[in-house]
Amino acid sequence: MIALAWMEVPLVRLVVQFVLAVALAGACALAGATELLRIGANPWPGYAPLHLAAERNAWESELGVRIVEYPSATEVLRAFRNRTLEAAALTLDEVLVLQEAALPMSVVLVLDVSQGGDAIIAQPGIGSFGELEGRRIGVEGGALGAYVLSRALEQNGLALTDVLLHHLEISAHEDAFRRGQIDAVVTFEPVRSRLIAQGAAEVFSSRELPGEIVDVLVVRKDVLERHRNRLRTMVHDWFAELEHLDAEPAHAAEHAARLLRFAPGELERSLGGLAFPDRLQNRTLLEHDLPRTLDRLHAVLTTHGLLTTPAPPKDLLNAELIGD
Repeated sequence: MIALAWMEVPLVRLVVQFVLAVALAGACALAGATELLRIGANPWPGYAPLHLAAERNAWESELGVRIVEYPSATEVLRAFRNRTLEAAALTLDEVLVLQEAALPMSVVLVLDVSQGGDAIIAQPGIGSFGELEGRRIGVEGGALGAYVLSRALEQNGLALTDVLLHHLEISAHEDAFRRGQIDAVVTFEPVRSRLIAQGAAEVFSSRELPGEIVDVLVVRKDVLERHRNRLRTMVHDWFAELEHLDAEPAHAAEHAARLLRFAPGELERSLGGLAFPDRLQNRTLLEHDLPRTLDRLHAVLTTHGLLTTPAPPKDLLNAELIGD
């Protein structure tokens, strides 16, 4: 009996250790499953399906995914760089700027392609971009505004030294324009449509830069490795939302406008300057078209002193979550 009791002690210890190990593994799995994934985005109409999909599929409660709104893309970039976001909705040129922070990341989804949604708007009486030589142009301090302006200058045979730059956050665009503090502004929807409705003139837009202004979803690589299935579900929900938007555009736009706090009818007008690539188009863009676009963006940004890093890594674009 004494010998038997001596043998039971290690056995009990082993059972306890096993139970504790299982409990710990379960706790770790639960923690991994419930880790909040934060997606940063600014108020851009092209991100409307993101908000609609998040609400329709209860992302925060069911997937542990939250969309965090910031007033401008500059602030989204800062938050992603500081690792207070796991993912972000950004333009492709902004992703290149992030490369300078040496953050391992992947572009996993093309959200939209701007076809007029980004523009340079001038005061009434200014009929062409060339007339802005020597005048004041307002532009946000981030990469997108600088890129659009640099391409407009290039296409019109002007240099950066030929205009007077005024750095303005997006929240100050309308007020500065109305007060006459600037002669033109590099802006985007819905500010573009608001100013045009008040008599301003559009002198340049992303229609003149086909395929160059692309919004994407970028994810930190460590997050992609740990939460691949959750992100895949999210991408699936995005494409399902595009189908809803296509089937009932007015209803979807009205609902999205409430979520994004747009004026009635404003979002629907803004969506006219955007294209939303479907699943097949997304795969084509990520695997074939965007590598060339990245090279062109990198060359332009480097030439204008907006970028100092080498060419982006070959694995920056990742289509694995797209599916068939």
